[in-house]
Amino acid sequence: MRTFVIGFLCVANAFPQAADYANTRYKTVEGRAAVAQGLGAHSREDTQKPRDLIAVLKIADGSTVVDIGTGVGFMLPYLSEAVGPAGKIIAEDIFPDFLDKAKALAADKSLKGVTFVLGTEKDPKVPTGVADTILILDAYHHFDYPTEMLAAIRAGLKPGGRLAIVEFYKEGMGDPKHIRFTDKELVQEIIANGFELISQAPFIEKVQYVSLFRKK
Repeated sequence: MRTFVIGFLCVANAFPQAADYANTRYKTVEGRAAVAQGLGAHSREDTQKPRDLIAVLKIADGSTVVDIGTGVGFMLPYLSEAVGPAGKIIAEDIFPDFLDKAKALAADKSLKGVTFVLGTEKDPKVPTGVADTILILDAYHHFDYPTEMLAAIRAGLKPGGRLAIVEFYKEGMGDPKHIRFTDKELVQEIIANGFELISQAPFIEKVQYVSLFRKK
């Protein structure tokens, strides 16, 4: 196992921009505007099933949740409802234009306890030891520097805190190059960076799965 982990990390470092292909549309303002339309579409409540996801994640009342890659803030109303008035949400993204849309949504819905953080490709800027749950919804495959990001995410979790990754099945994508890993490869990558697997299960059949991890 030790040999595998060392070898895996060396490979990861040899290809620093791991998600360059998946990020093509995110490289321009126009491309991100087109992406934002899909992220904020009304139909996404039916296709993404956010309330079902909250139930699966068992988000606790009064807890602190970090939404990494929040995009236009789609999950914020549901997360805010789950943590209640005593809870906190930290919404992170690396694009100011996305964060502006997320802030506007939070203001429109009068969400309380939500703060916004502009991260970088290597560091989501999550404060150390604050998060009960860190959620990465449909965003992990966009990480160009997964090793660095996972180190920062690990530092942001409380003892016993959980990392929840919701991802697309590679086999179900119309463009298989968009997702660089299978569900099994995802687990291997996260474990290699200081986490242990709690569970992995389908969420939307043949489309998405949920992986839960705890930092070692």
